[in-house]
Amino acid sequence: MFITSAAARTPAFQPGELAAAVLRVGAGLAIAFLVYRLARRTPWPRPFRLRFAALHLVGAPVAAAAWFALSNALEALVPGWESDVGFTGRLFESLFLGIIFYAIVVGVAHAVEGSARAARAEATAARTQLAALRAQLQPHFLFNALHTVVQLIAIDPERAAEAAELVADLLRVTMDDPRDEVTLGDEWSFVSRYLAIERIRFGDRLVVREEIAAGLLGECVPAFALQTLVENAVQHGAAPRVAPTEIVVAAAGSASELTLSVRNTGDGAAVPTTGNGAGTGLARLRERLAVLYGSAARLACRPAEGGGYEAVLVVPRHRGREA
Repeated sequence: MFITSAAARTPAFQPGELAAAVLRVGAGLAIAFLVYRLARRTPWPRPFRLRFAALHLVGAPVAAAAWFALSNALEALVPGWESDVGFTGRLFESLFLGIIFYAIVVGVAHAVEGSARAARAEATAARTQLAALRAQLQPHFLFNALHTVVQLIAIDPERAAEAAELVADLLRVTMDDPRDEVTLGDEWSFVSRYLAIERIRFGDRLVVREEIAAGLLGECVPAFALQTLVENAVQHGAAPRVAPTEIVVAAAGSASELTLSVRNTGDGAAVPTTGNGAGTGLARLRERLAVLYGSAARLACRPAEGGGYEAVLVVPRHRGREA
């Protein structure tokens, strides 16, 4: 008797009920997708406007009614299915749930759009800062290169003319290549031309040794990073000395990091590397590293073992597209 009563109280499962439920959910997802697209195309206004509020006050019941109409049309295609709830009850239920879901979808869409806007603004600010730092770094480098040419004019006009041609070549590269990152191969090619200018100036007093494995030439490095370290070594290591100065440029890679080092036998320790007295090139390089990599990059300047001075730059390892 008990079993019979319990069975009598349990509603029978109607044929097509599962199919109707799936179609109803599918209709809701289709309407939600359209609402999401609409919300992304109408971002939250600043300042707030009544027209924006009116759009969604009208849009919510329209979307809910569309869900109700589409659900009914699809459920009518299911054979043997007939809702136990009357038309009016289903209408009010659909309007109530539809408006709630409309508000949720619009809220999610505006949250996503707000995050995307913030990310775009942050990227734009980073690009602007990098461009400003690059604009400050290029005149600094070119001034030093032109200073070399000026010093050579009175000593050896022919060598001064040769150096001027090299400076013009470097100037063309700096103006034509706007990349914030370049391959190590491209950077070393640029640095080699800069060192050719300085060799004209210093002659046998400047000795350069390169220790860069060919397999690392496709790795990405910040543009002007290695050049800044080499320039620092030349200006503050070789220039003050009469004796020959050796500059060793090296690169090494681990699974996740690329390490660049520039070591010289001069007294580079006299170069300020932090604080208000920091050299322009090194200071700008530190700022660019912070923008490009955050805390994932490191730059250390310290006395080298066995005498002299070295600068060590560590950046995350990744290859350039052209590699």
